[in-house]
Amino acid sequence: MHQQKRQLELVEGNLPVFVFPTELIFYADDQSTHKQVLTLYNPYEFALKFKVLCTTPNKYVVVDAAGAVKPQCCVDIVIRHRDVRSCHYGVIDKFRLQVSEQSQRKALGRKEVVATLLPSAKEQQKEEEEKGIKEPLSKSLFFEQSFQPENRTVSSGPSLLTVFLGVVCIVALMLPTLGDVESLVPLYLHLSVNQKLVAAYILGLITMAILRT
Repeated sequence: MHQQKRQLELVEGNLPVFVFPTELIFYADDQSTHKQVLTLYNPYEFALKFKVLCTTPNKYVVVDAAGAVKPQCCVDIVIRHRDVRSCHYGVIDKFRLQVSEQSQRKALGRKEVVATLLPSAKEQQKEEEEKGIKEPLSKSLFFEQSFQPENRTVSSGPSLLTVFLGVVCIVALMLPTLGDVESLVPLYLHLSVNQKLVAAYILGLITMAILRT
């Protein structure tokens, strides 16, 4: 049953792609934000190949723009903004992460991540209120990023909310799965396989955040 479900996902090309975060914000007056990390998580039982595309590759340096992720593992992709100028303030750029099975060339799934350069963190709220973010009306065109070797960055420590979410995910994974008739837990607490998959993905991100502290 599980094998049939996996084959259906691969054929349809709608494989969910788990990336965190889904938005990157660079601040011109804070050099520590000019280099950020995208984490690509592979919760599946088979390895994935990935490729990073961008609408404006000349503005960014992407480390490990292409590679592979082992089953139940993750990989960090470092993105550095290299063209911090006022003419780019408020302009939305997009990254697209495409994944495929190692034995195939066809993209099985994709996920887009938005990137924006703002003058400063203090002006972020004002920018949002004025809706000054500019995005082309035409369809976005994505281009391949060249590989650039560079050191990894370290993310900030987890908050209390992160720890709480981790506990919730652990509880969710311990609950019975739909169809488990022998469980004494009420039926409304039975979770589907997809729900547990999302919980495992979030728990993996939280675990990485805690290990980095």
